[in-house]
Amino acid sequence: MATTPAGSVRVSHAPRGAELSEFFAPQRTPSTALPDPEPFLRNLTRGVLEVLAGVREVDQLARWLTEDPYRKLVTRSNLATRARSARGVPAKRPAHAILSVHESSPADGVIEAVVIVQGPARTRAVAMRLEGMDGRWRATSLALL
Repeated sequence: MATTPAGSVRVSHAPRGAELSEFFAPQRTPSTALPDPEPFLRNLTRGVLEVLAGVREVDQLARWLTEDPYRKLVTRSNLATRARSARGVPAKRPAHAILSVHESSPADGVIEAVVIVQGPARTRAVAMRLEGMDGRWRATSLALL
């Protein structure tokens, strides 16, 4: 608080400059304030596989991904769509079974995980890094191997 020359009190609550961008930026969340990551890992893996199969829109996963993995998934989805179109293969729901989920926590509010998925033709791995932001898990890195 500060006083003006007229004697009235001026209250300043708004952050300025760099403080303002930090105020509105995603806020890190500690592990204790976050839910169990395994259901999220399983659901995100299914969602990614459905996007690549062409039966789910990438936008449906946007809230769970940060910008970099979202862009990479959009690019890979577009390539998969073109490949299906060139071969004349329609999009169909994938039949995958999640065999295992391996996770570790290198820091508070961070999970690094690998989800092993068995499909009709081959077994694949989905590697992810989750970070707690704004009270929920978000994937900051995503790779389908």
